[in-house]
Amino acid sequence: MNQVSGEFGHVPVMAERMLELLAPAIDGAARPVFVDATLGAGGHSEAFARRFPDLRIVAIDRDTTALLQARSRLAPFADRITFAHARYDEIGDVLDDAGVDRYHAALFDLGVSSMQLDRSDRGFAYAVDAALDMRMNPDDPLTAAEVLNTYPHGELARILSQYGEERFAGRIASAIVREREIAPFDTSGRLVELLYAAIPAATRRTGGHPAKRTFQALRIEVNAELASLRAALPVALDRLAVDGRVTVMSYQSLEDRITKRTFVDRTTSTSPPGLPVELPGTEAEFRLVTRGAEQATEAEIETNPRAASVRVRAVQRILSKEKR
Repeated sequence: MNQVSGEFGHVPVMAERMLELLAPAIDGAARPVFVDATLGAGGHSEAFARRFPDLRIVAIDRDTTALLQARSRLAPFADRITFAHARYDEIGDVLDDAGVDRYHAALFDLGVSSMQLDRSDRGFAYAVDAALDMRMNPDDPLTAAEVLNTYPHGELARILSQYGEERFAGRIASAIVREREIAPFDTSGRLVELLYAAIPAATRRTGGHPAKRTFQALRIEVNAELASLRAALPVALDRLAVDGRVTVMSYQSLEDRITKRTFVDRTTSTSPPGLPVELPGTEAEFRLVTRGAEQATEAEIETNPRAASVRVRAVQRILSKEKR
């Protein structure tokens, strides 16, 4: 998931396509508001600020380091940006604090950022021996080390299976419990060694890096990523103005599945099937903008390798609740 670096950090994934998807919602609004729900280093917000000179931006991130870097990058547009240190499932409170009732466009660029991966002291990358932290918000209490050293076998196996889609979750959990009795886990290098030993050689040769799925599972657990997404999307859709759009960029199947289900629910009529016409008040409030999950072009991936795994979905609000 490495990205090509630019003057102010990493190049945002599919920036031009994000502008294309959300431009109709922004161009059609008198006083447009864009919510960057996952600010990171600020690359997407910079692109939107440059393209739309009248756009107000509400920028959210849980990572104080990211906010500091983004503030520097976005300094030329500071008079149009409201920064919020929050998780994206707090989007409703953030909008309230910013005095925004309805906004017009939002972007969720999910997962761990390349900026976080590049900081070896954060413990996200399995290629570097570092403290087992993995907190997107350094002020949060739970770390990956605490998960490894305190969770019972069954809970470890569940996390690895559900969040990492790891075939050998039970075997890995047993090895973790056994090894932590000898000494607690504190660095990623020791965990990677354990994973090499626990996963069969045939799988190691064909299934990618043996640590990838376990590190993903730990990161998701530490940061409650899936629960946050499930909570955030309904609120984001509820606060969207008519003709507004929400776009979500997912980098693994669990995130994309949650996004797909939420969008399908909101774009489906609630009339009983088989009726010749929709019953009043049952029309869908949203329509799908993308057909399925869009992927990056080969040219985008060549320029920005992190785009290889991205899946993009977008919806547009077509009806307000009051008019249903």
